Amino acid sequence: MDNTTSPHIGYCTNVHAGADLTTMRDNLEHYAIPVRQSVNAENPMGIGLWLSAKAARSLQVDNETEKLARWLESAALIPFTLNGFPYGDFHQTVVKHRVYHPTWYENDRLEYTLNLIDILDQILPSGLEGSISTLPIGWGQPEPSDKDLKLAAAQFQKVVEHLYQLEQERGRLIYVCIEPEPGCVLQTSADIVQFFENHLSRQITEHQAKRYVRVCHDVCHSSVMFETQKDVLQRYQAAGILVGKVQISSAIQADWSSMHATQKVEAFQQLRAFAEDRYLHQTVATTEYSTTVFHEDLPDLLQSTSSPKDLQGEWRIHFHVPIFLEQFGLLKTRHSEISECLDALVDIPQRPNHFEVETYAWGVLPAELQESDLSRGIAKELNWFASLLKGVRY
Repeated sequence: MDNTTSPHIGYCTNVHAGADLTTMRDNLEHYAIPVRQSVNAENPMGIGLWLSAKAARSLQVDNETEKLARWLESAALIPFTLNGFPYGDFHQTVVKHRVYHPTWYENDRLEYTLNLIDILDQILPSGLEGSISTLPIGWGQPEPSDKDLKLAAAQFQKVVEHLYQLEQERGRLIYVCIEPEPGCVLQTSADIVQFFENHLSRQITEHQAKRYVRVCHDVCHSSVMFETQKDVLQRYQAAGILVGKVQISSAIQADWSSMHATQKVEAFQQLRAFAEDRYLHQTVATTEYSTTVFHEDLPDLLQSTSSPKDLQGEWRIHFHVPIFLEQFGLLKTRHSEISECLDALVDIPQRPNHFEVETYAWGVLPAELQESDLSRGIAKELNWFASLLKGVRY
């Protein structure tokens, strides 16, 4: 199995709480192994492994990486990709803006990413390429200066030098993939292209920049920003920027214009169940003039809305809901964009083969959408996506 012929499918283990090594491995035993047994017990299963900075340091300092590699092999789990976005505890009571720290202006982010590169090289089976998704520089406010962006590019230059040396010495290709997200410094495909052209390519040779720094395309994120999947992927292709991994995710949609007044009030009440305290749920709304307005967090938008029955247009909400859901109550999802993404990728010559289902919000879903057995819910997502991928002959 290699990256040129066989898609790698896995789920992101940032859905599990625990920022230390012991808890991480316990989670894999308790959840990932049962998921594999449900999906395809006869074959190894991919995972998108999440290691906090604390766990990554422990692996390096205590020389535990080789032991982890052996355990993953015995468990038939293939960590083809790492999620290097959340640095610390991703399941603390309140995460919100903390997930965007440290930024790419800070050495802690660089050190964390370099640690992940070395760990992935050691735990990934030989002959496979690896990907690591990462923060899109930082949160967008305060707006970064040109000096800030040059500093971020200089940090990526150090990453590229490390990746180049790794490939030269060991033949291992690993790429770091920037993940644009609503509200961040890089929140759209146009932002990514601009950062590559105005900053990365000025500090790093264009070939190396685009070989070792790629994009992590999150379906939910582009949908929230009202970018079509086809437009996003064609923009990257035109700029010569490769998509290294795709995060399979789905956003919530409130289509107010399709509802009558009573339904709007009911749907608005339904949305209150998603206004939880742990994660940031950026929301983009359309207006009667077909423009879009960005709102930093869903709870704030709900609180500032005085007359739900008069709502018009559409809201798209950054809340990763189970990818197989099409509708619940009066709310819809954007899961149809997952197939749109795959259809668009088929036409791209150097298309990605790393697919990571990233429904990290299972634990904060309203009760009626919860699964009594998390492993069963994750397995259902993986089976749904595998069937979809097979249908487009990827």
